[in-house]
Amino acid sequence: MILVVEDDERLAELMGIALGREGYEVLVARDGVRGLERFRTEHPDLVILDLMLPRLSGLDVCRILRAESAVPILMVTGKDGEADKVSGLEVGADDYVTKPFSLPELVSRVRAHLRRSRMGQPQPPAHDVLAGGPVELDSSRHEVRVRGKHVAFTPKEFQLLVSFLEGRGRLRTREFLISEVWGPEYFGDTKTLDVHVKRLRQKIERDPQNPEHLVTVRGLGYRFLDEPLPSPGSGGMRLSVFEARATARQ
Repeated sequence: MILVVEDDERLAELMGIALGREGYEVLVARDGVRGLERFRTEHPDLVILDLMLPRLSGLDVCRILRAESAVPILMVTGKDGEADKVSGLEVGADDYVTKPFSLPELVSRVRAHLRRSRMGQPQPPAHDVLAGGPVELDSSRHEVRVRGKHVAFTPKEFQLLVSFLEGRGRLRTREFLISEVWGPEYFGDTKTLDVHVKRLRQKIERDPQNPEHLVTVRGLGYRFLDEPLPSPGSGGMRLSVFEARATARQ
């Protein structure tokens, strides 16, 4: 079941038709308050949420939904500014599409998110407990402790953290991470990944602006380090061509 929270009646109808043809049951809410009500009573498998809604904004609805549930949230926005996309991702959306968008693209993204949600972690850890730096992750309990304190992570954040801990010390390219966590069929940009990494840093690092463990490998991706680098810097790293080729082999 998919909940569409969209105040544009015609667009909501078109989305319902396109998703219905794929066999999905679709519910529609025309404002944020009604969207929350329908979510709480119907318990949909995925929410398509417009950013600009009457009564309660899409950002507020997303924030509330993420506090109550791990359901996949696909944000729809009529704005093309980076700040609007980032805002939606930072309050808990898993992905976004910008109006105008094609209905086949929307259906493809819905299908991908539902598939990943049902699969759970794309590649279950070989061990129940993974540890690195200040982080200890228990996959069987779906729990994470940072410096001994329990910290809540969204499903996508949890899957990213699993990948980083399994490959700690090694480069994880953006392409590899997107394929592993969002699926090989994902065709959005890398902004979604970068915002999720930013959210991970806010929960892991002592100073998220100067990360010591989840560091950037400029132009390539990210690397998780057990110990901070001895050299000063803002968290970015440069690799030689030889090292980049060697570490890029996941």
